[in-house]
Amino acid sequence: MTRPTLPRRLRSAALLGGLLAATTCLAGDGWPQFRGPGGQGLAEGTFPTTWGPGKGVAWKSKLPGGGWSSPVIAGDKVILTGAKKDGDTTTLMAFALDLASGDEAWSVDLFQPAGEETAALHAKNSLASPTPVIGGDTVYVHFGHMGTAALALGDGQVRWKQQIHYPPMHGNGSSPILAGKLLVVSADAEKDPALVALDCKDGSIAWRTPRDHEVRSYFSFCTPLLIENNGRPEILSPASGFVGGYDPADGKLRWKVTYGEGYSVVPRPVVAGGLAFVATGYNLPKLLAIRLDGGTGDLTGSRIAWQATRRVPKTPSMIASGGRLLMLDDTGLLSALDAATGKALWKQKLAGNFSASPVLAGDTLYCVSEDGVCFVLRLSAKGATILSEIDMAERSLASPALLDGAIFLRTEEHLWKITGG
Repeated sequence: MTRPTLPRRLRSAALLGGLLAATTCLAGDGWPQFRGPGGQGLAEGTFPTTWGPGKGVAWKSKLPGGGWSSPVIAGDKVILTGAKKDGDTTTLMAFALDLASGDEAWSVDLFQPAGEETAALHAKNSLASPTPVIGGDTVYVHFGHMGTAALALGDGQVRWKQQIHYPPMHGNGSSPILAGKLLVVSADAEKDPALVALDCKDGSIAWRTPRDHEVRSYFSFCTPLLIENNGRPEILSPASGFVGGYDPADGKLRWKVTYGEGYSVVPRPVVAGGLAFVATGYNLPKLLAIRLDGGTGDLTGSRIAWQATRRVPKTPSMIASGGRLLMLDDTGLLSALDAATGKALWKQKLAGNFSASPVLAGDTLYCVSEDGVCFVLRLSAKGATILSEIDMAERSLASPALLDGAIFLRTEEHLWKITGG
């Protein structure tokens, strides 16, 4: 394997329109959570635009367990989760690879769920889909109803384990987030859905807030986002039928905006320019632009600035940058809207189906199809130009991590570090 010198760390978290989408508990550098430092799919720096077999790949490492969690990075380690089978026994695990070499730094077996706990997965889901989150010297890994754990970043030593019992539908997909001294997870189950906070110190349940909103289908898979709403910290969390703004201290629902029977909500929301952009899930997916002005109560009739019903993604998360909202729908249609008004600006078709969320670095966009083709596009005010299409020769449903000039991409059996050149 190629052993480059250790790259410098990313120094700042992303800010969107003056709304902080980060938490003080997160590591101050690296790629510490799903969709990066601010959780918004924005990377800082310049990254490769082309690579291929034997060219531009620093290393390619075989993974000890399968899954679709995305890589997170801190210090000299890349962290992932996975699942492995030995006969009828399933083991859920976390492991770290050395950032410079791709060699395994540590690997820890965590849970052995019973057969009924692993049953009824959606065809596109895995037993290890939620992405870990890093806070200081601790990495938190989450397998939904099958278990949650806190590990030492340095050596993988287990600090605590917890299991939040609920009946899932199609498995788990929502990633955990950090909010102060709490680890917050969505438990949007087949019945009795809730938002749950665990104490980072020992994993005990700090609060559990029922969704308390009647819909036909309760299950969803959306990763919450910690934001600042009119000067107050808030957890923005879409669920089936509504999106809510929650007080991180006690889990109290401050406000909500309803959207009918939207369910199986997956895209993580983004914020920019005083607006929160929320996709509403399946059946008739909509995109809502919601004004964040510190309001409380049911804001459905008063805070929706605009909405869209065309080309709205059901799985990939959106990106807000430079006054534009970028959407990549599940069928590969990439479109740009004016973030302030919702006016359509341009669209571009990509081949294939998409589940992974795109990442934007400056004016370069990275989109990975389910077939494992990485599209690299250059964006402008007039549209998008495809610079390259790189076939990784394995399926991929995990979102890439971009850090210090390198792309970290998980495919079905490998993690790749791509440096170009």
